[in-house]
Amino acid sequence: MTPETRQTSLLGNLIFASRWLQVPLYLGLIVAQCVYVVLFVEELWHLVSMLWDPNVLTQSVERLGIAERNKETVIMIIVLSLIDVVMISNLLVMVIVGGYETFVSRLRLENHPDQPEWLSHVNANVLKVKLGTAIIGISSIHLLKIFISAGSLPEKTLLWQTVIHVVFLISALAIALIDRIMTGTPKPRGHDTPH
Repeated sequence: MTPETRQTSLLGNLIFASRWLQVPLYLGLIVAQCVYVVLFVEELWHLVSMLWDPNVLTQSVERLGIAERNKETVIMIIVLSLIDVVMISNLLVMVIVGGYETFVSRLRLENHPDQPEWLSHVNANVLKVKLGTAIIGISSIHLLKIFISAGSLPEKTLLWQTVIHVVFLISALAIALIDRIMTGTPKPRGHDTPH
């Protein structure tokens, strides 16, 4: 092996090994996941506490910053907040597991009974599409929470929240379309044959 080849090989190995610098980032996202678990438990406790403590309703209205004092509406907003936390947590799992598998190293989960179905064919494009759809879901829940308490919000806020949601939707559709074009997904059989 010539000195030039050895240098090139050493540089290539160093660049390839640099992917391990992402591991602390994924570990940080696991810590963020733990924070979301604590947030979920707190929100769930507020919801359950309303059953026996009427003061919790007033505290929840103040904490959530809504004008609506109807118990059913407040409960609905708290439940939507719980769903929001779960969806963000799902997004974190996709980024942690899918990102690590795609950019750092294989997890070697073949034949593991708990291996997620999507992990067997994950790549950067699939991950982008899944993240896009997850962000749309999160944005939809957030928009629904805003519409429920629409009476206490200015029209401008409602308009901008809707515009932002539509931008997320268009972005996710564009990513999915680009992925479909790049992978050259064939048309289903029967569409090319004349009848």
